[in-house]
Amino acid sequence: MFSDSMAQAGGSTEHASSRLSALRRAFQRTLPIVLGYLPVGFAYGVLAQKTGLSTLNSVAMSVLVFAGSAQLIAVGLFAGGAGAASVIVTTFIVNLRHLLMSAALAPYVRAWTKKEQAVFAFQLTDETFALHASRFPQQPPVKSEAFGVNVIAQSAWIGGSVLGVLASGLIADVKPIGLDYALPAMFIALLVAQVDSWAKLLAGVTAGAVSVGLVLAGVEQMNVIVATVVAASIGLGVESWISTRSS
Repeated sequence: MFSDSMAQAGGSTEHASSRLSALRRAFQRTLPIVLGYLPVGFAYGVLAQKTGLSTLNSVAMSVLVFAGSAQLIAVGLFAGGAGAASVIVTTFIVNLRHLLMSAALAPYVRAWTKKEQAVFAFQLTDETFALHASRFPQQPPVKSEAFGVNVIAQSAWIGGSVLGVLASGLIADVKPIGLDYALPAMFIALLVAQVDSWAKLLAGVTAGAVSVGLVLAGVEQMNVIVATVVAASIGLGVESWISTRSS
């Protein structure tokens, strides 16, 4: 009986150590995202207050919506006097890319419960998707690490939002201090870390060119989705061609 208790205690200690190790890896992998989300969340908090949103609503949006670009767009629409229907439709279109991201990761989390899948999908962002998409094909997802990445990222976003709300009275404009560029800078850093082949380089350059071209042509709402589909298709085609040629 004593030996059974010792075995159970040892198993619990080993499990706790494994989970702690997974959370440590999650923090290390998510650190670039944290460094990006804090200033961008701060900028959102300042802008939300300048728009007239209450402190509660500003923070609640970061907790319940958790979509950086959509939140910034929503704040801009509110500032322009847009109605709730316009805000909902616009942010829905902007976030359509999440269908592609969720579909790409779905095969790797099929063994999880529906509740776990729903929570994981809710906390998925462009940046955390980039981390998961580069890790999941290499090894089966460790649940505590995967959720750790998402929770740490959202905590950084909420923390930045709260700080922005509290400091909004002291800052007139976020552009002079460069906070509005934090999100693009973070995307570039994540992209560079993943470009390890000519196919991925071509896909990245294509996505940027198509997205910028569509914006210059006046297509600003669907440019991200179209650029993603085009670039992914070209990247897949190039990888298939290289694989066929090498074999």
